[in-house]
Amino acid sequence: MKTEQRIIKSYSFSQEEILSQILRLYAPQGIDADITYSIGQFYKSGEVPPPRMKFDIEPQTDDTVAADSRHLPLGDKSLGCIVFDPPFLAATGKSLFTQEGNLTVRRFGCYASEKELFAYYRATMSEVSRILKDDGIAIVKCQDKISSGKQFVSHHYILNMASEVGLYCEDIFILLAKTRILSPKHDHQKHARKYHSYFLVFRKSKKKVEIIRRNTDGIHPRKPVETH
Repeated sequence: MKTEQRIIKSYSFSQEEILSQILRLYAPQGIDADITYSIGQFYKSGEVPPPRMKFDIEPQTDDTVAADSRHLPLGDKSLGCIVFDPPFLAATGKSLFTQEGNLTVRRFGCYASEKELFAYYRATMSEVSRILKDDGIAIVKCQDKISSGKQFVSHHYILNMASEVGLYCEDIFILLAKTRILSPKHDHQKHARKYHSYFLVFRKSKKKVEIIRRNTDGIHPRKPVETH
C-alpha cells in the first residue's frame, strides 16, 4: 500500500517544515552548505538534516568555518544546494539602544545603512551563483521591513538581484509568525506590522532566466481607465 504524502503548501508557521518541504521538492540530496550558519537554528529540532559544511563571518560553533558569505573558500560550481539566511536590519544611533533594538540586533545582526545592507545582498547572490553547480539550488530567507518610515520590499530586490546573476526563482514560501517583538511606540503605527518572512528557492539556470525575460520584456501596465 502506498503511503499518502501530505500536500506541500506555500506557507507555514514552522521554518523547519518549510525547509524540509523545499528539500523534498528541490534538493532531496540535502544541503551542502549553510553560508550564514550562526547557531544553526534551522536544524535544532532534527526535522531538517544539518548542512555538510557550515560558514559564518563570526563562527559560533566549533565546526563552523570562518568565512564571509561574499568571499567563500569554495571552488566554482562546487555545490548542489546552499542556504543563505542574511541579516535584514540596518540602523544606527539611538534605535540600537532601545529595548527592542537590543533584542532584534542581538538576534538578527545589523548593518549601518540600507545601502550597505543591499550591497551585501548583491555581492552574496553573485557569490552564490559562482559556487553553485549548474541546476543547483539556493534557499534564501529574507524579510521585508519598514526603516525610517520607508517601506523596503527586500524580497523583490533579492529576486531582481538573483535574476541578474542567472538564478531562476523556482518557488516562494511564506513563513508566518504568531507573535513579533513590539516596540513600546507601536501605538504610533503608520504601516502594517510584518508578521511574515520569505523562503525564496532559486535554481542556477541562465536558460530559464532568459525564457522569463523574453516573455516579460516590454510588458507595461494597462492605460488607466478615464473616469468622469
